[in-house]
Amino acid sequence: MIDNSHNTDLFSPTQMGALQLANRIVMAPVTRSRMAEDGVPNELHATYYAQRAGAGLIIAEATNISAQGRGYAMTPGIWSEEQVAGWKKVTDAVHAAGGKIVSQLWHVGRFSSVELQPNGEAPVAPSAIKAEGTTYTNNGMVEVSMPRALETLEIPGIIEQYRHAAENAKRAGFDGVEVHSANSYLLDQFLRDSTNQRTDPYGGSIENRTRLTLEVTEAVVAIWGSDRVGIRLSPVTPDAGNTPPDSNVMATYGYLIQQLNRFNLAYLHFVEGATATSRTVPEGVDLDALSAQFEGPFIGNNNYDLDMALERRAQGRIDAVAFGRLFIANPDLVERLRRGAELTIAPRESYYGGGAKGYTDWPTANSN
Repeated sequence: MIDNSHNTDLFSPTQMGALQLANRIVMAPVTRSRMAEDGVPNELHATYYAQRAGAGLIIAEATNISAQGRGYAMTPGIWSEEQVAGWKKVTDAVHAAGGKIVSQLWHVGRFSSVELQPNGEAPVAPSAIKAEGTTYTNNGMVEVSMPRALETLEIPGIIEQYRHAAENAKRAGFDGVEVHSANSYLLDQFLRDSTNQRTDPYGGSIENRTRLTLEVTEAVVAIWGSDRVGIRLSPVTPDAGNTPPDSNVMATYGYLIQQLNRFNLAYLHFVEGATATSRTVPEGVDLDALSAQFEGPFIGNNNYDLDMALERRAQGRIDAVAFGRLFIANPDLVERLRRGAELTIAPRESYYGGGAKGYTDWPTANSN
């Protein structure tokens, strides 16, 4: 076996804000749709995450900040006491295995169905623009519903949902939180002029469209301190409803990143291209030029293999690398990468839903 740990610091300890990491390999947030309807994690989820505690940092699967924030069945929440207690089992197990784990705070915005919303209400969004596509409910796949535009007076309540979730994540024993402002979910819907047609202080200019993400970040930092808060951005990904990019990606996300610098965050987690599909970007977009504007640690994400991670780390373009799907079937991914061991590729049917099969039953390289 090849030992890939020479001539790179990918496998060496590092620090991101207050987070002391054993290596620069990050487990990306991977939705697995294995929760009960109440969104409460249990021992199965604790086992799953503890198995992957060899990652320098685990970013837990996207977690709904409120009942209103849900867009998919069988995804976890962090708004109720039962959910907090469930996540405490997970964080305790990860810490016992020597790992670090942060919670990714998620509100889907328009990408939801009335079947998933409290009292069958319409999903909320910056503007009443329907997304494309289907989502998963207890009744199977259904078309996403027409959203309603949030009233200006409701926006402080949205920020409070994030603040409350951040507080709950702290009580659940997480090491920090990541603000999910990516993949065309609520905060990203506010950022893009393709989904934000508001005329109030949260729409129109770049300053206005970035306002909510910055206010949410400020609220979360007030709970955690800036050195335990990260943020995820995906300037061109069309996820969650085939959402078009902003009309001026470089200006909008460049302004946002420059404003985020004032918080001195633990890291920026950046989807380079379209999430889980392609690293291709539209003409006129230079994601390396965007990410270079961030003054703190930078986590690169999207279709990385080890060679690309080594190359981009050597070039100084990334401080750490996030792998998602590779962690599904390789709980000991960091060790396999370091030793040059063969990687297992999970079949797509094991990604979502079910129980322990395809979730916690993957062997390590040593047990094969």
